[in-house]
Amino acid sequence: NGSLSKTAVNGGAGAKSQVSGLVVAALTLVTLLFLTGLFEKLPEATLSAVVIAAVIELVDFSSLAALYRVWTKRLGSIYGHAARADFAAAIAAMFGVLLFDTLPGLIIGIAVSMLLLLYRVSKPHVAALAKDGTRWVDISGHPDLKTLDGVVVVRVEAGMFFANADHVRDQITGLVTAGTTMVVLDAETSPFIDVSAAQMLAQLRDSLARKNVSFRVARDIGQFRDVLSGADQGALKVDVYPTVSQALADRDNTSA
Repeated sequence: NGSLSKTAVNGGAGAKSQVSGLVVAALTLVTLLFLTGLFEKLPEATLSAVVIAAVIELVDFSSLAALYRVWTKRLGSIYGHAARADFAAAIAAMFGVLLFDTLPGLIIGIAVSMLLLLYRVSKPHVAALAKDGTRWVDISGHPDLKTLDGVVVVRVEAGMFFANADHVRDQITGLVTAGTTMVVLDAETSPFIDVSAAQMLAQLRDSLARKNVSFRVARDIGQFRDVLSGADQGALKVDVYPTVSQALADRDNTSA
């Protein structure tokens, strides 16, 4: 059959094409017809040892260790236990195969991967930015930099759509203080947006306006620009600027 152990033996023997399957089929037929007596009394323990020896090379602890090392303090602070998404999916698939079977184990691994993906995209990192020369960088990685008085510049490190729109709104709102007069969303790190998220930005603009805080979008790109321009009418209109500096330029008629 096409079992995992057979595939491992086939690969370990140096098979390069499907011709190996034909050779195995022919040898199996010859064995059944003429060599059955040689294998009839072979102990099952011996067969088990053959299977174990065949699949032992498939146990790859170094790859699991490499997946586990894909972690930083910043990722941990953003995603918690889901920061090691690939490692968690690999472990789930491994135990699924060991406890159930190959196909159920693969399905378990895929399901865990999808759940972790949904969790990560539903809670993207919303970074407060500070200017470092000509660049706008995450203030959490540059605590020595100072932000502009009364201005909150943020970026969302993911696409924006219905699953994370509320999270993004809450994160941006949480950065607004009593002295804030302007919020600028640097959209360069958001490759796409859907209509639900565009509506959220319009609602955020209105809620900030009630607090005398203006809201602007800068550096919209690609699909984000297309959707926002398509929704850029009536109640969904949001002020968009080519750069963050231009978004800040007419603040109180001064250049920032």
